[in-house]
Amino acid sequence: MLLKSLKLATVFATIGFSLVAAPAAQATDIKLGHVLAASHSWHKAAEGFAAEVKDKTAGRVNFILFPSGQLGNEKTMLEGIQIGSIGAAIIGSGSLQPVDARFGVVELPYTWNTAAQAYKAYDGELGAALEKIGDAKGLVLLSWWENGYRHMTNNRGPINAVADLKGLKTRVTPDKMRLDTFTVLGANPAPLAFGELYSALQQKVFDAQENPLSIIYTSSFYEVQKYLSLTGHVWSPASLVISKAVWGKISPEDQKAIKAAADHWRNEQRRMISESDKDYLAQLKEKGMLINEVDKAPFAAAVAPVWTTYEATFGPELMGLVRKYQAPQ
Repeated sequence: MLLKSLKLATVFATIGFSLVAAPAAQATDIKLGHVLAASHSWHKAAEGFAAEVKDKTAGRVNFILFPSGQLGNEKTMLEGIQIGSIGAAIIGSGSLQPVDARFGVVELPYTWNTAAQAYKAYDGELGAALEKIGDAKGLVLLSWWENGYRHMTNNRGPINAVADLKGLKTRVTPDKMRLDTFTVLGANPAPLAFGELYSALQQKVFDAQENPLSIIYTSSFYEVQKYLSLTGHVWSPASLVISKAVWGKISPEDQKAIKAAADHWRNEQRRMISESDKDYLAQLKEKGMLINEVDKAPFAAAVAPVWTTYEATFGPELMGLVRKYQAPQ
């Protein structure tokens, strides 16, 4: 009887030890980077997204945020995502062009008359077609966030007509279509990484730059630029992207929670942009910027050759979808 009791005690002790020693399910920590300031809506929405994912997955998936280019510029982050060294990022969608030239369709100038028109396209068939392209390149595009309408700032004078851009040394994003667009408009464009832009303007390497109001304000460009012209030449989406290799290691249940959170915070981030634009205009004016409205029709007509040039690059499917969503719904 004593021997039997000792054996049972040994068994229970072993079981107890196993229960204590067994490691808990390991959490998946995912680095999520972007190039904008922590005060920008990208980061504020990313904080909400990360918190919601952590809650909905009971801590199994943790997105760790790295704003202000801490993980490198957008090109570096995309390369990291493709090889799996970086888990995720919020990327200005035009920066996806080196991955596949067809992503350049998001940069076609004067495509969308309203943000709501663009939302329907990217949340609909146009976005789905681009997501399919990304998937083939190792990128999972979780949702389409917003960069907003891009406008011109400069130190030479207000831009009211296409002729006012003639010879203006303008920093543009490092993609060929943006270069071609401003070349057609008569400016003197050149690419530069975003992280170097403030100092380049400060040192007068460039006369001008173009960005959404939120970036103009949160990056303090009002300190180094005098004139703001509301050209609205491009409505820019942003992409919340995760590495396909990382995505494949996440359970279907948690993938579903992440996707729901991505869409939720997409809507919140868009709302932030919409509500903040009026405030940014007022604050930029208070900071001393001289702001002027622009008749966009002559500019849209002037960039028609850009559409013609890139039609073959983007192909009939994507161009057909763009035109479908341009039409009155």
